[in-house]
Amino acid sequence: MNPREAGFFSFLLALIRESIKVYAGLLKIMVPVIILVKIITELGLLPYLAALLEPVMQLMGLPGSMGLVWAAAILNNIYTGMIVFVSLPESFELTVAQVTILCTAMLMSHALPIELRIAQKCGTRLIFQGLFRVLRAIILGIILSYFYEWGGWLQGQNTVLWRPDPQPENLGGWVVAQARNLGIIYLIILGLISIIKFLDFIQVTRFLIWLLSPLFRIMGIGKQATSITIVGLTMGLAYGGALIIREVRTSRIPKRDVFFSLTLMGVAHSLIEDTLLMVLLGADLTGILLARLVFSIFLVFLLFKLWTYLPQKYIHRFLHPTDPKS
Repeated sequence: MNPREAGFFSFLLALIRESIKVYAGLLKIMVPVIILVKIITELGLLPYLAALLEPVMQLMGLPGSMGLVWAAAILNNIYTGMIVFVSLPESFELTVAQVTILCTAMLMSHALPIELRIAQKCGTRLIFQGLFRVLRAIILGIILSYFYEWGGWLQGQNTVLWRPDPQPENLGGWVVAQARNLGIIYLIILGLISIIKFLDFIQVTRFLIWLLSPLFRIMGIGKQATSITIVGLTMGLAYGGALIIREVRTSRIPKRDVFFSLTLMGVAHSLIEDTLLMVLLGADLTGILLARLVFSIFLVFLLFKLWTYLPQKYIHRFLHPTDPKS
């Protein structure tokens, strides 16, 4: 083996070891939460959450039954919400505006058990992040409802472009499906680390940091947190969560930057994949991408301004603990 081949082989082994280490940290979060959510679902508690959401759905101009769709997405993930959506007859009677509002709420607040646990592992307060995500989704949903009705926009009947395959109902099928999903997540993590190292090598990461730093700076996100914010915005918290946790644990990133980075990512992550999934349900980009992104940046900016006036004891108690490893 010549030196070049030996160097490549060593690099590949180091890459695999790093990805396994990152993946193992994510499994410690995901596996217990996946099992807990399955137990909650099997106990039939999902309809109770949906019932709590019915009045909220009506405020957003949606039928109360759509609360079941959002509840499924909140407790599980986007795909589960999509499956529930296409299984309800009322879904095919909605306008494009209504589907856009529902999908925007799902994008801003889904998979909370796993994603909030990841945010907590990074050092932010779980309760604040959860309430902030849900309330932002509700507020934007109400705004979009009035906006679309006022302008008479997107009032035509919606068309669903794709129906996802149903999830297995038996326990054995569920275990196999979850194992396959976890395997896919490892491959994505391996690919992410490889891409990040390649982008670092060709200086693209430095260019993105230079390009986005002015925007991130007004939201309290410094240069050290720019790269993990980009990962979260593009890939999502579930996929990029392990990488984010690893970077945060190095203590190179200021705690304030971590807080605002994760707060932004909470409602504006996976901008490509999840957005395209909602398009397949018939949602319009004015809500699921443009309004979601602009509204998220605006609220994080306001929160950053408020942060400067809050006493440290309140920040540590309600927003971000003193020790990010706690």
